[in-house]
Amino acid sequence: MKVLVLGSGAKEHAVAWWFSRSHFIEGLYVAPGNIGTETIAKNLAIDPADFEQVYKACKEYGIQYVFIGTEKPLFTGMVDKLNEKGIETFGASTSALKLEGDRNFSRNFTDRHNIPTPTHMMFDNESELSAYLRRHEGTRFVMKSNSVAPSRIMVDSSDYDSLIGFARTMLSSGAILLEEHLSGLSVTITAMLDNNGYLLMPFCSDYMKTESKGIPTGGMGSVCPVPLEAATKSDIEERIIKPTLYGMKVERLSYKGVLTFSVIITKNGPILVDYHVRFNDPAAQAFIPLVKSDLIDILHAMKTDSISSYNLQVSQKSSVALVIASAGYPQEPQTGKILEPMPAAVLRNSFADAPLFFFGGVERKDGQAVTTSGRCVTVVGSKENIIQSNKQAYLGAKYIKFPGAWFRDDIGDRFFEN
Repeated sequence: MKVLVLGSGAKEHAVAWWFSRSHFIEGLYVAPGNIGTETIAKNLAIDPADFEQVYKACKEYGIQYVFIGTEKPLFTGMVDKLNEKGIETFGASTSALKLEGDRNFSRNFTDRHNIPTPTHMMFDNESELSAYLRRHEGTRFVMKSNSVAPSRIMVDSSDYDSLIGFARTMLSSGAILLEEHLSGLSVTITAMLDNNGYLLMPFCSDYMKTESKGIPTGGMGSVCPVPLEAATKSDIEERIIKPTLYGMKVERLSYKGVLTFSVIITKNGPILVDYHVRFNDPAAQAFIPLVKSDLIDILHAMKTDSISSYNLQVSQKSSVALVIASAGYPQEPQTGKILEPMPAAVLRNSFADAPLFFFGGVERKDGQAVTTSGRCVTVVGSKENIIQSNKQAYLGAKYIKFPGAWFRDDIGDRFFEN
């Protein structure tokens, strides 16, 4: 099979790496890709959200399958357009995009199907929001855009000025969602879907702030698998996953692709925070190295609507994904910084029993590796347990050097602290 992966981030590099290990791969392309994907695939200098460019590339290279990893092509209707041309895709159809792209719809959907979510309200003007915040001054809230926003932009605060200041920047482009702050363990659940069922990937726990009490980001690290009790996993499936898929079926939102559930395990049980109709970053970088099954084999099971009976092969190891970011991330990331040269084997992930390096905002310019966005590289340690994986990831981070590079120093700690 000849496959095209759309995107340029670290999760697309991880997906391309997964494809590159398949026994069924005949040709692998990434658009536009990055410095990491060029070592395992052919990068195509096209706009991944431009249907005409993508379709032309498919015809030129004989590409039979398009894996849509990033949100922009999804929200321009790439799946439906390619399917109309007879090209198979991995991704959500236009009808299902509102599960992620319209939080008001999503919250109404969860209410209709009795899926637990945080207490929430929608606001589309500043005066009503301000009055509400004044009445509940001192209460901690999470505030998000109603629509898709880069890096999951949000604010989590009890400070009136911080909340209303953030709202002013967002209300000009649409409504905002205000919901209660939840305390508990963050869990990211990735489900592969077909018309008859689902297959769960190993559960992850993401670190979403610059530090434990810092600014929300698109993700600074992830641990996999999350050591949850069987009863908790069952509760997640019965209260969140199964009702969601039932609701999607009856409301004609079903598709063949991935649905990611962002969940908080609270003292009152699991509560759904968000849906994403794509893999999450950095959770994907954490779980992909643990999956032994051939990705194309999994996709074939989805095509034949047999994914629920697929026997997923997963390593008994653990993984820790550590994101290395640019100075100023997430507010004003500095770009254009040159990475110090690294061994070719590191760039290619050629070393056995070594950390994996999945590149995001790094491109090759004039023969040099240059940063292009906030989150630049994900280093993944994969060893017998979280403690050893943590150590391997942080040792691997020493290979990534550029001015202003930084990362959290506590990824995985919560799982092995005394």
